[in-house]
Amino acid sequence: MPRHPNRPRIPAALLAAAVGLALPAAALAEGKPLPPPASDVMPPVELTVEMRDGHPVCQPAELRLPADTNVALNVVSRADQPVTITMPGQFENGRVLHADGDLVHVASEKGYTVKREGRGQLRLRTVAAGEKTFACTGANSRSNPFEGKVILTPPSG
Repeated sequence: MPRHPNRPRIPAALLAAAVGLALPAAALAEGKPLPPPASDVMPPVELTVEMRDGHPVCQPAELRLPADTNVALNVVSRADQPVTITMPGQFENGRVLHADGDLVHVASEKGYTVKREGRGQLRLRTVAAGEKTFACTGANSRSNPFEGKVILTPPSG
């Protein structure tokens, strides 16, 4: 097919690199399929971020979730800076079913960043029953993250 005279030609090496980057991302997104959830109920849970003394604080400080269940985590930030939310093992590939709104995945920190005064929803498959810590770290106050507790209990349905 003849080349269009007004369209720049993309070098083959650049095109190959772009395709090479896209393929691993697609492969990672598929991941290993999860077993069916322990419950068909998808309870909505809200996590609120606000600033206190220049540092982000997440509420509730003790987040109770059903284990091995799909959960809709609604994140609402009233913080004047971006805040990254981390939970050990929870944001790895395959456990996040859907994310939308003002949330961005931070792979190196295994968390999600909510933009300044943003909101969004994470649909998650929660990890196994037990207790873990979660953290909320402000972009401008990394040295003093807020730490809370996630209590994952066997689902009741």
